[in-house]
Amino acid sequence: MSRPVPNPGILDIAPYTPGKSPVPEPGRKVFKLSANETPFGPSPKAIEAYKHAAAHLEDYPEGTSRVLREALGRAFGLDPNRIICGAGSDEILNLLAHTYLSQGDEAISTTHGFLVYPIATMANGAKNVVAPETDFTASVDAILNAVTPRTKLVWLANPNNPTGTYLPFDEVKRLRAGLPPHVLLVLDAAYSDYVSRNDYERGIELVATTENTVMTHTFSKIHGLAALRVGWMFGPEHIVDAVNRIRGPFNVSTPAMLAAVAAVEDSAHQEMSKAYTEKWRNWLIAEIGKLGLKVTPSVANFVLIHFPTEKGKTAAEADVFLTRRGLVLRALNNYRLPHALRMTIGTEEANRLVVEGLRDFMGAK
Repeated sequence: MSRPVPNPGILDIAPYTPGKSPVPEPGRKVFKLSANETPFGPSPKAIEAYKHAAAHLEDYPEGTSRVLREALGRAFGLDPNRIICGAGSDEILNLLAHTYLSQGDEAISTTHGFLVYPIATMANGAKNVVAPETDFTASVDAILNAVTPRTKLVWLANPNNPTGTYLPFDEVKRLRAGLPPHVLLVLDAAYSDYVSRNDYERGIELVATTENTVMTHTFSKIHGLAALRVGWMFGPEHIVDAVNRIRGPFNVSTPAMLAAVAAVEDSAHQEMSKAYTEKWRNWLIAEIGKLGLKVTPSVANFVLIHFPTEKGKTAAEADVFLTRRGLVLRALNNYRLPHALRMTIGTEEANRLVVEGLRDFMGAK
């Protein structure tokens, strides 16, 4: 039977698997801690802006997200003409791959890097090359050792999802200096708003001073606009020009754009969320550690919990145990982390219940 056939390599791509959504049951409260969503929701100002936009849904969006680009320019001190907005940073990552990768090229990501990287790479006929990590952290030396004449792009989530680790700015600069000039370095700063380290920089400085680096960001995390799908990229003019040539002209809806403007301007909401996250992240790392479980040091809004491999104490069994209590964490088999679970920092109630649940699980015979 004759039928359409996908391009070579498409069926070799493992589809993206999102964090599972809980199925509510009568009489049981459920906490979804599998998708790194903020427990606070968006800024009330963003919700109001979104509702206000409902009066004009018949109108096409402004094709370049100008109002949002200008708001981002004010917030970060950037030239709006060097910003592109997209339907989540995922769309921008795919646009970059489509612009700079083709059959026979290679792109480098790290062992536990974001799953969208290999998907975007392979969807454009390129090979995904995996650079090993050290202590669940990207290694500059390993990335540089993976470079070949076919390398065209390097993906680096900083901080990384799902490990929560990061590279100091000096290491990122060393990476950029060690890469050939024609290789595009993509710095994915989705979780940068949660970082409080003096040696961290989200990538703006490097983008501003090089011709071969871009930084992507999202409104899905600290801003709480995951359902609206809004992301952005800051890059050199020539890269922005190239990507804009294939970007859909109405890829960010007007309600999403206006909500994002209000969100980025509400610094108090962001500061509150960051302070809360830091407090409970430290608490969770300490309390879970007391149970004999290793937790990878995190700078993001989630923690990576490692479990023993002995029967009765495994990550898979812990996942089932916690889910029965209405505590839904993220299993990580597809991230090459079968012995770990990722937990989003949730409400105080959820955080305490997870620690209580893990205490019971580890103490169970």
